[in-house]
This record gives sequence, structure tokens and C-alpha cells, in this order.
Amino acid sequence: MDFPGRGGEAVIEYLDGDFQVVKPGAFVRCAVTGQPILLPHDLRYWSVARQEAYVDAAASLEAERRARGR
Repeated sequence: MDFPGRGGEAVIEYLDGDFQVVKPGAFVRCAVTGQPILLPHDLRYWSVARQEAYVDAAASLEAERRARGR
């Protein structure tokens, strides 16, 4: 999915409690589902350690389970 006129996919550095835009864009992709997450308001879940975004809490939990091998 692309968002014409809004800059496409962004590159983000995920920090503790915040994030920094490295390359501007309209969205990032959920590392678990592949769904686009519109910036900035819909980006609420991410992993600093894995530098990944998640569409919701369930996707974040699934990523954690995968990382732990469960």
C-alpha cells in the first residue's frame, strides 16, 4: 500500500518512549502483520531492541513471543 503525495514509507529510529524520523514518509510497516501504520498518530507500539513497529498490542506480544522462541 502506498499513500500518494504523502511520502511513502518512512524510516524510523525507535527510542525509549519516542521515535525519530530518519527518512520522512507517511507510514511504517508492522513487523508482524505487514500492515501500514500511519504516522505519527497511529504509531504507538515498537521495540527499541529490535527496531520494529507494531500495529497493535497483540502484534507486539507476538513479536516478543517469537523473539523468545515460544
